[in-house]
Amino acid sequence: MRKTIKNIFIEGAIHPTFISDSIAKHSSKKDIGAHSIFLGQIRQDVIDGATVQAIEYTAYEKMALDKMHEIREAVFSKYDLTCMHVYHSLGVVNAGEICLFVFTSSKHRAVAIEGCNEIVERVKAELPIWGKEIFNDESHQWKVNR
Repeated sequence: MRKTIKNIFIEGAIHPTFISDSIAKHSSKKDIGAHSIFLGQIRQDVIDGATVQAIEYTAYEKMALDKMHEIREAVFSKYDLTCMHVYHSLGVVNAGEICLFVFTSSKHRAVAIEGCNEIVERVKAELPIWGKEIFNDESHQWKVNR
């Protein structure tokens, strides 16, 4: 069992350079045959005539990190993953920017894909992270995860 609780939070958007650097670092690991990557991007939805300009994320950080550690352990136990990386934004992330980055690696693609999918679904369903949609008219509403 891994005892280190990793910090998954990044202030603001997750920059494309951070994502590409994370991928590049794995080229030295010769036992990996597949990676699966999920990138969550802020949509510029129109809701009741107002356009989403950004989402401001807040979290109960300690509880979220403890729960993410549980999810990490469960997914590593269920799937033969080589690596797992999860990053979620806090603060304001503008439409078009990345707010969630999940990256799994394994010897085979099915394992990497299935593990990645389970992590994404569990992060969305189980972590105490809230998103406040900020509209172009300066109004806001709390986002419902789908």
